Amino acid sequence: MKENRHFDVIIVGGSYSGLAAGMALGRALRKVLIIDSGKPCNRQTPHSHNFITQDGKTPKEIATLAKQQVEKYDTVTFVSDLATTGKKTEKGFEIQTASGETFGASKLIFATGISDIMPDLAGYAECWGISVLHCPYCHGYEVKNEQTGILGNGEYGFEFSALISNWTKDLTLFTNGPSTLTAEQTAKVKGRNIKIVESEIEKLEHAQGHLQKVIFKDGTVAPLKALYARPAFKQHCTLPETLGCEMTEEGYVKVDAFQKTTMPGIFACGDNTTRMRSVANAVAMGTAAGAVVNRELVFEAF
Repeated sequence: MKENRHFDVIIVGGSYSGLAAGMALGRALRKVLIIDSGKPCNRQTPHSHNFITQDGKTPKEIATLAKQQVEKYDTVTFVSDLATTGKKTEKGFEIQTASGETFGASKLIFATGISDIMPDLAGYAECWGISVLHCPYCHGYEVKNEQTGILGNGEYGFEFSALISNWTKDLTLFTNGPSTLTAEQTAKVKGRNIKIVESEIEKLEHAQGHLQKVIFKDGTVAPLKALYARPAFKQHCTLPETLGCEMTEEGYVKVDAFQKTTMPGIFACGDNTTRMRSVANAVAMGTAAGAVVNRELVFEAF
């Protein structure tokens, strides 16, 4: 094991939210370590949208530029590694990485994101982030007025049928089995000329991630250009929970309006804390977390 180095703040996760927190802390003259394993959840997404000044850039372009800008602050250090364990210490916290290094810090920020759990449906994983989409605000404009589907049922299926109807009138709700919409919901969806298909799906046919059609187990086919879906997810990093941070019922790290977790000295920001998955929101949360952490450090020492 290598020698422990102590920082004011360790940020676990070096994508948009972690980098934004790092910039705020670097500008506050804080000694910061950013640990990142290099596996962002949107690495398959071809373009990022709805982030002012960066609309249409690839996720990698945005992240690369962000890291270059944060690297200019000489109190910020980067380590390409995976944080594996963490514990509370007299001086704050200690994080150990997969390579065996150990680092200490007074405060922790987890900007570790989430991992989507791909369903057992042929073609889904290959299309995820390309033509199987999670967010109309991020991707809806690019598939406006196209043949569009929603993979969902019940409350989610109803809610998204209403939402996506803003972007296209050629819309189908695929329940992938018997519909669980209420009679009132069904009437409202069909009243908006949104089709409901209850046939079970066999696979998604695509060309390099671009959807072409849905093929059902009964042999029928539905041409399609885009499909909205909300897969299950898990935390990309379990250290917040291991360190005692409370989780929400949905599985996110519980934070308050200042990005504070339920454990003193530990903060979290970005996709690991919220349904609102977007680059812009991740950056905003990271910036807030960095500022609040610095303020906490200032007043603890003042």
